[in-house]
Amino acid sequence: MLKKQVSNQTVYYHDSQNDKQALVLLHGWGQSGELMMPIYDYFKDQYRVINVDFPGFGHSEALKQTWGVYDYAAWLHAFLSALNIENPIIVAHSFGARIAIVYSNQHAVQQLVLTGAAGIKDKQSLLVKGKIATYKVLKQLVKLPGLNRYEDQLKKHFGSSDYKETTGFKRSSFVKIVNEDLSGLLKNIKASTLLVWGEHDQATPLWMAKHMEKTIPDAGLVVFEGDDHYAYFHQSQRFNLIIEVFFNALKENN
Repeated sequence: MLKKQVSNQTVYYHDSQNDKQALVLLHGWGQSGELMMPIYDYFKDQYRVINVDFPGFGHSEALKQTWGVYDYAAWLHAFLSALNIENPIIVAHSFGARIAIVYSNQHAVQQLVLTGAAGIKDKQSLLVKGKIATYKVLKQLVKLPGLNRYEDQLKKHFGSSDYKETTGFKRSSFVKIVNEDLSGLLKNIKASTLLVWGEHDQATPLWMAKHMEKTIPDAGLVVFEGDDHYAYFHQSQRFNLIIEVFFNALKENN
């Protein structure tokens, strides 16, 4: 892996280092570029493929302050600029898709592939709303004298798995990021966009993909039947072939 410091954050990344069209891979939360390696390996001779561990993930340095999606997008721009990359193709999963949505609103992107993309606030069920309300009440109660020893237990019981598995600035960043609704940016995406989704994705349900397909001006949706949030990884060969057809369609039109 290569190493670079950008915006006071040291990161590690793979770069196929050729003079071809740049293809940038953006991984999801709680992951690293490792899950994107099947894509990297497939396209590394056809494109200049960049596969980075975001700040706070994988081999890269821990975050030094709380970041939101816009901070990560600004960092991505600085990182790609340092590599002399403009107008990339972006393939992004989950949290990485949040960053791709913001980035593509601010900078030129040739094509966009979003899989299991986050960024739309969930339609919370009454059960979930009730759970949140209960947590907020109990959170205040455990601050009372004699009850504060239960605060960690409360967080463990009510927190999401992603929240519970993070600490420090990464935890505060997670809270900030999941509360940022990016749905208003979808209509501004100019790049031709391919959405690839697992039929039974529970982290970012299929209705989100259908909403994105309707809202992004030039978007199409492919559903992997019977698969979940990691469909792109479980069926990596199928995924790579599908996005290759998508990439080649633009080449033929040009």
